[in-house]
Amino acid sequence: MAHQLDEAYYKLLHDLQSVDFVLVELNLYLDTHPDDEAAIAQYNQFCELRHRIAAQYEAQYGPLMNFGHSLSKAPFQWKEAPWPWQV
Repeated sequence: MAHQLDEAYYKLLHDLQSVDFVLVELNLYLDTHPDDEAAIAQYNQFCELRHRIAAQYEAQYGPLMNFGHSLSKAPFQWKEAPWPWQV
């Protein structure tokens, strides 16, 4: 199945992957440093950034996750490929 995807599609996916990496690292750090308020603030900042990027992606290209994590337009979008992990 050949879909023509624009450069913005790949940029948003790259941005999501980058932010997710930062969030995983901060989460691991906060597991051992739960009182580090600067790290908590940074974690929350990246959570908000991820939410904005994901919302932009989903508005343009459809849901990132199913099972109640992402809204869908009609017809149901989850069946539409490619899924983010297929590109």
